Amino acid sequence: MRLLVSAFAPELGPLAAATPPGWEIATVGVGAVSAAAATAALVADRWPEAVVFLGTCGRYDQRLPLFECLWATEAIATSQEEVRGGAYRPGIERRRWVASLPGALPGHTVVVPPAITCTREGAALLGALGPVEHLELTGVFEACRLLGVPCGAALVVVNDVGPEAQPQWTANHEEGSRRLVERLWATGFFGEA
Repeated sequence: MRLLVSAFAPELGPLAAATPPGWEIATVGVGAVSAAAATAALVADRWPEAVVFLGTCGRYDQRLPLFECLWATEAIATSQEEVRGGAYRPGIERRRWVASLPGALPGHTVVVPPAITCTREGAALLGALGPVEHLELTGVFEACRLLGVPCGAALVVVNDVGPEAQPQWTANHEEGSRRLVERLWATGFFGEA
């Protein structure tokens, strides 16, 4: 059995109603801390062969179009203040996670700040590290790493990071999640349709 997780049910798109054979679904909550705790509990309870996170993300600039589907090859935990040099993490703290499960979508680095970036200046600053922002991925990757379960993530770009992110995300997240699931089916990721 493989486990599909998302922050909340709408990000599972049509899979919430029709789970592919050999997969189970669950939600892990919003934010890296909630996602880490919930993912660890799910993995310890179900011991899946692999975990795949499905979700939405915001783009920092025009490198990726809206509704682009991607595979997270790496997740970087950071903040604007770290990038500016006004804060730092202890040298022994993990800041980067590499996906341990290959995907069938174009690969990109995902930046994971502690909160949603709401300024254009912040988007430009964090955009130097990767093209998209997401909130849960470092937690999911860390839980799976600690428990020795392969993990990957498929995301869809649904908004521009900055002052208009929330209304844009609200308008696009359901359509984006539907498109992401369709794209994964089309690649054969879930097996035969």
